[in-house]
Amino acid sequence: MKSTYFRTRHFYEAYHAWNNYSADPKNINKTQEFSLGWLEDFKRRKEQGITDEVTVDATGKYVYYGNEDYYDALYKKTTFAQDHNLSVTGNNGKLNYYVSGRFYGYDGLFRYNTDNYKMMNLRAKGSVQVFDWLKIENNMDFSNMDYHNPINVGEGGSIWRNISDEGHPTSPIFNPDGSLTFSAAYSVGDFIYGKNGIDTNNKVLKNTTGFTASFLENKLHVRGDFTFRNTDEGQTQRRVPVPYSTHEGQTVELSAKYNDLKESNMRTEYIATNLYADYEDTFGDAHYFKGMVGYNYEQSTYKSTYVQRNGLLLDDSENINLALGDAITTSGGYNRWRVAGGFFRLNYAFKDRYLLEVNGRYDGSSKFPTDQQWAFFPSVSGGWRVSEEAFWKVNPDLFSNLKIRVSYGSLGNGNVSPYSFLELLSISTSGRVLNGLKNKYTSAPAVMPDGLTWETATTTDVGLDFGMLNNRLQFNGDYYIRKTTDMYTVGETLPDVFGASSPKGNYADMTTKGWEITLTWRDQFTLAEKPFNYEIRGTLSDYISTIDRYNNQTGNLDDYYAGKRVGEIWGYVTEGLFKDQADIDSHADQTLIQSSSKRITYPGDVKIKDLNGDHVIDYGNNTVDDHGDKTVIGNALPRYAYSINLSGDWNNFFLSAFFQGVGKQDWYPSSECIFWGQYNRPYNNMPTWHQGNYWTEDNTDAYLPRYAGYNASLKSTPQTRYLQNVAYIRLKNLQFGYTLPQPIVSKAKLQNVRVYISAENLWCWSPLYKHTRDLDVTNIYGSDPDLTDADMSSGLNGNRGSGDGNSYPQMKSVSLGLSVTF
Repeated sequence: MKSTYFRTRHFYEAYHAWNNYSADPKNINKTQEFSLGWLEDFKRRKEQGITDEVTVDATGKYVYYGNEDYYDALYKKTTFAQDHNLSVTGNNGKLNYYVSGRFYGYDGLFRYNTDNYKMMNLRAKGSVQVFDWLKIENNMDFSNMDYHNPINVGEGGSIWRNISDEGHPTSPIFNPDGSLTFSAAYSVGDFIYGKNGIDTNNKVLKNTTGFTASFLENKLHVRGDFTFRNTDEGQTQRRVPVPYSTHEGQTVELSAKYNDLKESNMRTEYIATNLYADYEDTFGDAHYFKGMVGYNYEQSTYKSTYVQRNGLLLDDSENINLALGDAITTSGGYNRWRVAGGFFRLNYAFKDRYLLEVNGRYDGSSKFPTDQQWAFFPSVSGGWRVSEEAFWKVNPDLFSNLKIRVSYGSLGNGNVSPYSFLELLSISTSGRVLNGLKNKYTSAPAVMPDGLTWETATTTDVGLDFGMLNNRLQFNGDYYIRKTTDMYTVGETLPDVFGASSPKGNYADMTTKGWEITLTWRDQFTLAEKPFNYEIRGTLSDYISTIDRYNNQTGNLDDYYAGKRVGEIWGYVTEGLFKDQADIDSHADQTLIQSSSKRITYPGDVKIKDLNGDHVIDYGNNTVDDHGDKTVIGNALPRYAYSINLSGDWNNFFLSAFFQGVGKQDWYPSSECIFWGQYNRPYNNMPTWHQGNYWTEDNTDAYLPRYAGYNASLKSTPQTRYLQNVAYIRLKNLQFGYTLPQPIVSKAKLQNVRVYISAENLWCWSPLYKHTRDLDVTNIYGSDPDLTDADMSSGLNGNRGSGDGNSYPQMKSVSLGLSVTF
């Protein structure tokens, strides 16, 4: 109880301080009234041990003195998932088959209106040796996915953002009569009501039929395949008002404008075919040759239909026939694209010592204008197995399998909207009634790019492989330079008088330099007279990308520009916190760095360094050539990504552990991040780590500045003091199991039986955690979009949980498994 009053008191202080200590709040955001009298009454009740959380005033209005944990009400303590796999295989020489099925079920994380997920998969593949020279194969996959995604209708957005804004601990979830409170209706109460959500069903059917014909003593092969993949996605979204009560005996509805059902059906029909031939032979026991030439064709057709109608007959209506309102919206979508191309590959090896490979593709795409549809993408690679040379006299127990690799080649990327190069005319219905009708009209098409073609990535790679200590230690390493040209991106920023937005086109180039290494140690020793086999495998990689060309003539820092390191964070250098008024008066003018409504700077506010010495803290023109006191303070891209895989087995027991992490990464919390607590908005929750950690006259060494809400000097002003190091290491998986001895298994007429326990995400460490564990370091940029697509503002294709603590949490899980082979 003390904690709730404490945080509410800080709500007042944060609001009061932002308003230059001259204004008091009247509400805690939208859903709870506030006054200093109420706050003092709250304090008195707690001091007197009064535990009633709800009272009723003379007008019948509920008055709250609660201590509610909205996240505790949101989440289950534990949840259950199951994963079952069954497969059958057989082979009689000319006929072989494999059939497998899988069911995965997840009961969801939310306590109410939970996010259930079910997935069923079926796979059947087989082959028939029709003749000695002809083999026919078929591979079929089918999957069916059902997912329920609960949503909020109060303001849309994710449940986490709504709790942050309206889940006030002082307001209970329920009134004494069992109705929802206003705060609850905006957040968890919507889930408790359990009517609003998006139900998705996805079905995917894929089939590939192929053949292989062999000639000339199995040296010449002709192969072909045909694939079709049909993807059907159906979604039903229901939005109904949420009932709540602010007065005894009175019920009102939140978001009464929402009372509709939307049905969406999307279908993608994809086909692809390949026809190619290859010939391989070895001449004189020294020269190996293989050549391949082929043709590829792909086509995709997408169709969609959307129907929305209001006036649901019942809050539980699941079919649009039970929507009887007059507001009916229908729309649809369609696109088709085709890709065709020819390809070849030539391989040559001399005594398995010198290796050469030449590849080429000539591809065309209907997504580009006719004069820019086709492009050629060649590549060449070579290898030298130095340890196979006659002069190599090194003991193979010490150093072996030394190989040097070099490659150079290009790949094309045509992943653009199918009609980006065409003038598209949209047709709409006018809102004005003329001659008794709402007439149709069209508008001017968007501006087209001056050209559109393939984006090309050209990579030069040098690699080294070797083994040591009788191959117990193995090393694989690569260094590469990738130049991506004609990148598809937005065009040059145009003046407002142009009257239209700049089109996307091939307007940028980028260079990426990076390296990757893998180190593996594999060995065994004797433990209790039985072999203990173990392996340690580590990977480490890094890359840096630099923009070479971009349509940013002014060098605006809010956009990419030539010479920019991708991911760089521009901000200010923090000298500390102002000690007193004399410190403020002697410092450069930083009126622009707003920490109060009237832009008055107070003791305890952040103190920004005057880098350019003009006695004014500003960002100049916010350009590369004139950036005022801003400078590059960090980089948001992950550096030195690594993994460690440990595994071992002994006497039928097996154990493995998988770690992964990032060695260096900077992150500046966005303005809506829960990191800021009431520094963002006074009515947000106050993180526990803020308590006693902000500046006061008695606590001048605090990490956080003077306590003030809406504090743009923090949340909107990236600076060195609050730039976070989000490097991390995570124990991603830990597994322990036992394989039953073969004599026991064979008696049951089985081939293999394994039992195991597996755990995910058991442990994580990051320098971020020295400040707060309110955020999972691997979740700061957002969670799985399939799990958090709940932004009402853009309907069924809304934004995912936005990260910054407003997203689906990273979950720990423990699984028990049994694997039986008959």
